[in-house]
Amino acid sequence: MDEDLLRPLTPTVIGILVRRGADFAAAEDAVQDALVEAVRVWQDDPPRDAKGWLVTVAWRKFLDAARADTSRRNREVRVEDEPVPGQGEAVDDTLQLYFLCAHPSLTPASAVALTLRAVGGLTTRQIARAYLVPEATMAQRISRAKRAVAGVRFNQPGDVATVLRVLYLVFNEGYSGDVDLAAEAIRLTRQLAARTGHEEVAGLLALMLLHHARRPARTGPDGRLVPLAEQDRGLWNTRLIAEGVDVLQAALARDRLGEFQAQAAIAALHADAQTADETDWVQIVEWYDELVRLTGSPVARLNRAVAVGEADGPRAGLAALAGLDPALPRHTAVVAYLHERDGDPVTAARLYAEAARSAPSLPERDHLTRQAARLNARLRG
Repeated sequence: MDEDLLRPLTPTVIGILVRRGADFAAAEDAVQDALVEAVRVWQDDPPRDAKGWLVTVAWRKFLDAARADTSRRNREVRVEDEPVPGQGEAVDDTLQLYFLCAHPSLTPASAVALTLRAVGGLTTRQIARAYLVPEATMAQRISRAKRAVAGVRFNQPGDVATVLRVLYLVFNEGYSGDVDLAAEAIRLTRQLAARTGHEEVAGLLALMLLHHARRPARTGPDGRLVPLAEQDRGLWNTRLIAEGVDVLQAALARDRLGEFQAQAAIAALHADAQTADETDWVQIVEWYDELVRLTGSPVARLNRAVAVGEADGPRAGLAALAGLDPALPRHTAVVAYLHERDGDPVTAARLYAEAARSAPSLPERDHLTRQAARLNARLRG
């Protein structure tokens, strides 16, 4: 059964779920899950009423997701907005669920996707965005993961690396403001650090603390996104910064560098600068070199290009972008920024406007739109 044949039914089924009380995003996600289920089962047992089948299955999936979300939120209300220092609770059922969903029978990518959906409370769309893949592709991956563990006893915990990846992605979604999960991710990572003593767990905890310390300064009173260079550093939480640096230094002393430690080192250098002008961009480039060596990540290479532009000039930054896919999220925004710094406001304004159209979030879109408007106003003046 070709999933494309079912697509025309999607708007109708979403509308029915919305009328039953589901919000649009949740209805859309539930229908996507139902479509994947239809592709799996209709080949052998097609229903007589396709729309009725989809409505029934989608509504059931919506209710399952709503119950899971309620359970997650009940856990979150026990977490203060300000993560407390220390090792955290010795035992936590949520952390155990993360390990059990990271089942050895699954590939790491499938285990992460399944855990984010089943335990982390993220939507298929959010997970797909984190992995830079189409939503339909991620829905199929999650569905395959569910089928792979169907009937399997969840008594074999997965590995630490997979759980770390999940916690990292959950934190990033919370930190972006789409879902308030950042404090919960920090709480679980504290517990994992206390239980394992793993240097990469410490690296991730340090990274979370250092990023979370900047959270009060990331948006203005009107909700606008405030870039790092323009943030009021007096709003940064110095206690969290100090804790993050201490955790990072202890991890680096073990001389077993991993990607989360490298990212935390970059965050620590930003936190150490009293002003944006005092940022040690040369050291940051060196840490990005390590991060690219460890991961080969195109996102790390994109961020490295920004750092190179700050350390060696915008043209060097533009040269560092060579070989990267222009379709990479935020690629156009980076090119716009580097052209502006290189004294080319016409190109920068055009690219800012183009980047705004494909921005991954509303605050980022608004920020890029304002950047384009600022340069256009200057050009007209």
